[in-house]
Amino acid sequence: MPEEQAFCVLVKIMYEYGLRALYKNNFEDLHCKFYQLERLMQEQLPDLWSHFQELNLEAHMYASQWFLTLFTAKFPLCMVFHITDLLLCEGLNIIFNVALALLKVPTKKLKKFEKEYQTLRESQLQQEDPIDRYQRENRRLQEASMRLEQENDDLAHELVTSKIALRNDLDQAEDKADVLNKELLSTKQRLVETEEEKRRQEEETAQLKEVFRRELEKAELEIKKTTAIIAEYKQICSQLSTRLEKQQVATKEELDIVRSKVMGCERCRDLFSTAGALQVSSPGRDKASTEPLDEEKDGLKEQLRQLELELAQTKLQLVEAKCRIQELEHQRGVLMNEVQAAKNSWFSKTLGSLKSSASSSSTSQTPSSPKEGPA
Repeated sequence: MPEEQAFCVLVKIMYEYGLRALYKNNFEDLHCKFYQLERLMQEQLPDLWSHFQELNLEAHMYASQWFLTLFTAKFPLCMVFHITDLLLCEGLNIIFNVALALLKVPTKKLKKFEKEYQTLRESQLQQEDPIDRYQRENRRLQEASMRLEQENDDLAHELVTSKIALRNDLDQAEDKADVLNKELLSTKQRLVETEEEKRRQEEETAQLKEVFRRELEKAELEIKKTTAIIAEYKQICSQLSTRLEKQQVATKEELDIVRSKVMGCERCRDLFSTAGALQVSSPGRDKASTEPLDEEKDGLKEQLRQLELELAQTKLQLVEAKCRIQELEHQRGVLMNEVQAAKNSWFSKTLGSLKSSASSSSTSQTPSSPKEGPA
């Protein structure tokens, strides 16, 4: 066959018969063929498959060249030509048939050779000198004894080593258990202390709440009382203001009445100017005519002084009431500030105690892990 035609046949086998896939993807398809061959051997040649398994003989050790070279590496060309013809006729699966056939043939020969060996061995043993046979058997037994003694020594050394390692592991485990027990006891103690602290803080919180409630009620009562007093003083101030206004109006009316009476009197008219001011009497007037006027004037002055005194007292009472109101307002502001400060102080103390309780609880619940010993 010319080289060109041989190359065309190779290309056809590679692409159309799937031989090219055996070389791709790190021989993935080739390993699949090995697995298929082993499964066929397990079903059709179980004895041979078991024998190969005992020898740890895998398919890639003997069948790789069968698939990759189509048996050309180990067999004569006349046989390879027939296998190639079968491959071109039936496909790549023909390799499995040929492989199984090749594996079946040596099985019969192996059994035959095994019988021949047994026969030959028996004849050699019969012809051999008993002394040599016993010496050889003795050497074999001595070698086996030495090998067993060596294995025994190795096993004893391994046993001692394992015992020492186990003893060390046990000591480390006991030390670790002691550390864990100590940590457990300390954790329990901290837990008891934390619970006691929590209970004490809860009692303090309850007491603080009660004190705060009483102080709050007291402050509210004081505020209500102060508010009532302020309202009462405001009412008194308004009443005093109204009274003052009424007295001013009444005084003005009385002054107007007195002025109108004086102006109606011919003898007293000259004592007042047109603007209502009191005129000084001339020295030439009669003493008898001025005496009634002086008495009436003194009465009017006395009445005016009394009105001015009442007005001054009313103004003083009004100023005192305003000062008292301002003082009460100041006391009310101080009480409100004290109540707010008590609220803030109680909330801050309660929050701080709760935070400290939470931090101590989290610290007691996360103990430090002991250092791990070597495995």
